[in-house]
Amino acid sequence: MKNSKNYVVTLGRQFGCGAREIGQMVAQMLGIGYYDKEILLEAAKSSGVEPAIFEASDERTPKFFSSLWSFNLGYYSGTLFAGDQPVKEDNVYHTQSEVMIELAQKGPCVIVGRTADYILRDKCKVISIFLHSSMDDRIKRIISRGDCATRKEAKDMAIKQNKLRANYYDFYTDKHWGMSESYDLSIDCSKLGPERTAQLIVDYVKTRLSPGK
Repeated sequence: MKNSKNYVVTLGRQFGCGAREIGQMVAQMLGIGYYDKEILLEAAKSSGVEPAIFEASDERTPKFFSSLWSFNLGYYSGTLFAGDQPVKEDNVYHTQSEVMIELAQKGPCVIVGRTADYILRDKCKVISIFLHSSMDDRIKRIISRGDCATRKEAKDMAIKQNKLRANYYDFYTDKHWGMSESYDLSIDCSKLGPERTAQLIVDYVKTRLSPGK
């Protein structure tokens, strides 16, 4: 059942578009919580699973997750363990989902990625945003934050990460990552810049929260 008193702003995003910075500004402007990587740490703590497992599976489909651990460990049975308890691939997703639901129940917040819009759709008022920007803008940002040294490396990383995010979103939801009809609002961050994009989101959220909306 939805909690009508709470709302969550969910941010889907292209890799390198500056969603973390924008999300933090939105949360600050609205005076609400902000969760990104924090979700992984909370999920790890609540399940007793090593944080590295959640890091490895972050926005990855079970197929990718299993191949990653098979490559790194030399074997993979489809199950990981936390102490004596088995941790199956989907359990990682479900544990993370439960953490997001708990966070949403505590109060309004911004949650970045990880199919939060879909997970919370029946739990509270969800305002779903998708952030994207030009490839040139993303390449510059990826290089500036030290993820890559060259434009080619940055472009290849952006393409790869977006493909992984799309596969993850499409696998766990009945919607399509990046498609405008999957979200309430889609914004090209490169047109406005981080600050004005954040303000646009805040204005939109306030309008959606007004009586009768």
